[in-house]
Amino acid sequence: MIWDQSTSAEIAAADRARVVILPLAATEQHGPHLPLATDRLIAEGICAALDARFGERILVLPCPPVGYSMHHRGFAGTLSVTHQQLIDTAASVLRCVLADGFKNILILNAHGGNIALGGVLLESLGESFPGARLAFTSWWQAAAASLRELSESGPGGTGHACEFETSLMLHLHPKLVRADKIAAGTNQPTFDWAEADMLRGSPVRLHRSFAQMTTNGVFGDPRLASAAKGKAILEAVVEALAPVIKDLSQAGP
Repeated sequence: MIWDQSTSAEIAAADRARVVILPLAATEQHGPHLPLATDRLIAEGICAALDARFGERILVLPCPPVGYSMHHRGFAGTLSVTHQQLIDTAASVLRCVLADGFKNILILNAHGGNIALGGVLLESLGESFPGARLAFTSWWQAAAASLRELSESGPGGTGHACEFETSLMLHLHPKLVRADKIAAGTNQPTFDWAEADMLRGSPVRLHRSFAQMTTNGVFGDPRLASAAKGKAILEAVVEALAPVIKDLSQAGP
């Protein structure tokens, strides 16, 4: 069930045990071959797949169009709000949801720059609404085990406008992918202890702007992307989120 495609009466009648999903994303550069809306389109695609499978158990909120992306401002077209603006916007939306009696919340993130803010949002709302059940994850972290099996690009290959994001866009929105402009990322190496990508974390985080990480806006290797792989990624994410939705919705209002 999609929140803003429903009527007020339908929301009022909805089972309060439903899991309300708030997608978070961004509007930012994704190299020469993917649109600025990539993160949002992926988030909405995942939510649509979840709705197709769990329609009676979930409510999907509108995705805020802009996230925290100041580290991408070295590339044209990137939009960003501040950390606090994104936290305040998301918290205000979720307070309305909680005030309407829903208590099971999943914040589903599709942009790396939102991860830290998601943690703050989870902690602050959790303290204010102790009776609520709130969960936060990023799609690639939720399905990391399955996604490692799908990746062909190795360390540094799944970072941004990469094998995974390009595959998802080829599956979800193929007409928006500039296939003739797909090129390997120009990953700029750093200290061994700071090397990381979507699937391989680092014990120490080193702050770098994205222009310092890659000169063409791509981190990874989108040449290994395919629509079939995008479909498999989407299915893996939905499968990984299935127990979260089932457990939260069965816990009751």
